[in-house]
Amino acid sequence: MTGSDTGVQPGPLRLLELLASVSLATDLGTGQPAGHALRTCTIAAALAEELGCSADEVRVVQQVALLRFLGCTADAAETAALVGGDDVAYNGAMAPVVMGSARELLGRHVRSVAPGGPPLERARLVVKGLADPKGMERSLSTHCEVAGMLAARAGLDAPVVEALEHAYERWDGKGFPARLEGEAIPPAVRVAVVARDADLAAALGRDPGEWVRERRGRAYDPAAADAFGRVGAEILAGLDGADEWELALAREPEPVATIGPDRLDAVLTAFADFADLKSPWIRGHSRRVAALAEGAGRHAGLDEDVCDRLRRAGLLHDLGRVAVGNGIWDKPGPLTTSEWERVRLHPYATERILARCGPLSSLVEPASSHHERLDGSGYHRGRSADALPRECRLLAAADVYAALAAERPHRPALPDEDAAAALEAEHGLDPEAVGCVLAAAGRREAPAAPAWPGGLTHREVEVLRLLSRGASNREVAASLVISPKTVGRHVENLYRKIGVRSRAAAAVFAMEHGLLD
Repeated sequence: MTGSDTGVQPGPLRLLELLASVSLATDLGTGQPAGHALRTCTIAAALAEELGCSADEVRVVQQVALLRFLGCTADAAETAALVGGDDVAYNGAMAPVVMGSARELLGRHVRSVAPGGPPLERARLVVKGLADPKGMERSLSTHCEVAGMLAARAGLDAPVVEALEHAYERWDGKGFPARLEGEAIPPAVRVAVVARDADLAAALGRDPGEWVRERRGRAYDPAAADAFGRVGAEILAGLDGADEWELALAREPEPVATIGPDRLDAVLTAFADFADLKSPWIRGHSRRVAALAEGAGRHAGLDEDVCDRLRRAGLLHDLGRVAVGNGIWDKPGPLTTSEWERVRLHPYATERILARCGPLSSLVEPASSHHERLDGSGYHRGRSADALPRECRLLAAADVYAALAAERPHRPALPDEDAAAALEAEHGLDPEAVGCVLAAAGRREAPAAPAWPGGLTHREVEVLRLLSRGASNREVAASLVISPKTVGRHVENLYRKIGVRSRAAAAVFAMEHGLLD
């Protein structure tokens, strides 16, 4: 089994690429356009270089710039309740003034609470917020605490973790969580806050240089602000119209930071918890889905590599949830048509978060297809049975069962047997996948695996079908997301089992036994 068979590339994985992927999720959760954290990463690296930082220090700055908002889901439900339901829009509105003056913060807060809502309700929410003067400090401190915890659990280096734990500190000592002042603030934070706000200013049509000068010596380290004054215009010009992903990765000093495939699950589990913190109703959901999907794959007789891929796709399937406000996720009553449309787009957001990341590319399809149904009634693509591989079917059933067995804002958790019966009655799920999920949950006996002719395994039958239709080994590998070397091994095994020496003869066997129907 090669690394690519498990849904990851063989050999070391580039850490910055993995972090860049989750940064797209934090962009969504903070109400920013995709690529904002990537642009911040590029600007921050340039400032660190201008300040004479070492290669290791530049890498820390880049990682902090990408992950500074890893705690943004920590109190999303509480924020939504205080601002009229849309925590994502509120985060986006407040972003430019987080490092501003108290007057700027107050004015923007008042204007951003439940915009467009009934005046009396807006007034009630504003008064409620003002009655809790420590609310912002508590919120941002929580973000820092959670970001540090998740980064530590992902195995990131201590300077990165420490910086994330102090992500909202200010040069003048008026920041959070510890009110550190001046050079007591981790250097990566001092650089990242300038870089982030410069990108915000550019997006808003403000003069980033003027913006940085206004906050120099207050929110910003004067040295970092002056460095931006020297190189900022050139860096922003280079970002204009460029590929943010490629620029951020290209800026990393050699040798680039890597992790072994054995550390990947720790990173992905941290990403899963980041997504599940979004709402109290889903905490732990992604871990449960991952375990059920992996177990279902084993009951279905799938290869170990496919089961690994199912587990990892299960961990990441709900990353797109962060794009939707908690007023929708936590709503106790029926959703409106417009709210449903936003919900239906969250698998698409998962797809876009993962799509650029090479190490995770084979997880994109199962992770973003968990709401598809065999009859085409699912979302976001409305795929039907012939376009849904077994992995997608198993993950979809695992997601439904995990949800049925947990409490939701509109209903209590179903008892195990009732959840099992509801899953079996669920419209559009694959009955075999349902049976395997229930077996993994200990609620049913595993369905009997199909007895393929010649003693072929299910994977060998998949390879045989593609070979019979003229696919090369490389094309088979791409279709099944395995390596060409593994395809060659499957071809040798199935030839031996069915007693043939050529593809044409294998195709005759497949037709004779109805394997191409």
